[in-house]
Amino acid sequence: MSAQPEPAALASGTALALAAGLLWGLVFVAPLLLPDYPALLLSAARYLAFGLIALPLAWWDRTALAQLSRADWLEALKLSLVGNLLYYAFLAAAIQRAGGPLPTMIIGTLPVVIAIATNWRERRRATARAAQTGAAAPDATSGGAPGADTPLPWRRLAPSLLLLGAGIALVNHTELGRLRTSADADLARYALGGLLAVGAVVCWTWYPIRNADWMRAHPGRPARAWATAQGLATLPLAALAFAAFWGWSAFTQPGWPMPLGPTPERFLALMFAIGLLGSWLGTLCWNAASQRLPTALAGQLIVFETLAALSYAWILRGQGPDTPALAGVALLVAGVVWALRR
Repeated sequence: MSAQPEPAALASGTALALAAGLLWGLVFVAPLLLPDYPALLLSAARYLAFGLIALPLAWWDRTALAQLSRADWLEALKLSLVGNLLYYAFLAAAIQRAGGPLPTMIIGTLPVVIAIATNWRERRRATARAAQTGAAAPDATSGGAPGADTPLPWRRLAPSLLLLGAGIALVNHTELGRLRTSADADLARYALGGLLAVGAVVCWTWYPIRNADWMRAHPGRPARAWATAQGLATLPLAALAFAAFWGWSAFTQPGWPMPLGPTPERFLALMFAIGLLGSWLGTLCWNAASQRLPTALAGQLIVFETLAALSYAWILRGQGPDTPALAGVALLVAGVVWALRR
């Protein structure tokens, strides 16, 4: 059983998770500001910028990076592919098709989805340990005071799931109402955006659990060095993805102005801004939080990203949320807080 975190570690870890959420929320803005850019290009360009930013930063962390094994670099490559390129491709495509609020709310289920995935994994591990030692297997309905990563009874998570579902339904109701009054409404496109957001949830359920496993298995490794390592691992993947898209667009969209698109100055500024702030600095803050907090608790705090992204989307739209949307956000926060307390 893992020890409970110290109050100082809990406070600093929560503050770092908040900083990561505020920075990650910025990445939801780029697809809205660059609606003419394909999602795959946005993903490849964002992480190409991240990788290029990581190159000079690698000199600062050269000693720590030299200590990484081949297995560590392979892990960084896997994390970069799933948690960076695939995740952002799904997310950007979802936002461009369904707008900002609905994909953001679907991404907002990540805290509890991660808690469920972590809970399921820890329960399987506890069952395997019990089978090896002959002890009693964990009871899925029992109470008790869990440790940092001890599996929770499923009934303790059920209320938060209901609150999250109600919150998403309210925001979805608001967005559907807005679509019905729009002259160019496309419900099929909106539904596709929701499905793509689910794909992003799958990618980012896997990433923080796997990343936290590595960080907690290497408590002496600097969080900054691991963020830089992921940037370096992302660079060749992003470069290949960018080149592949360029070749594909030459055949399918010969008139589209590659490599920088129709608004190159805005495109470059946004890609390097979110590459530095949303990728490297956000990952640095999250890695540091992951070293201080239990995995399930850190997963809950991804709600900061959702709240920041919703705020940015409504500011960019130039109008505040209506009452049902605000109620939906309140239910989202209540669901996460409930799960956090459990």
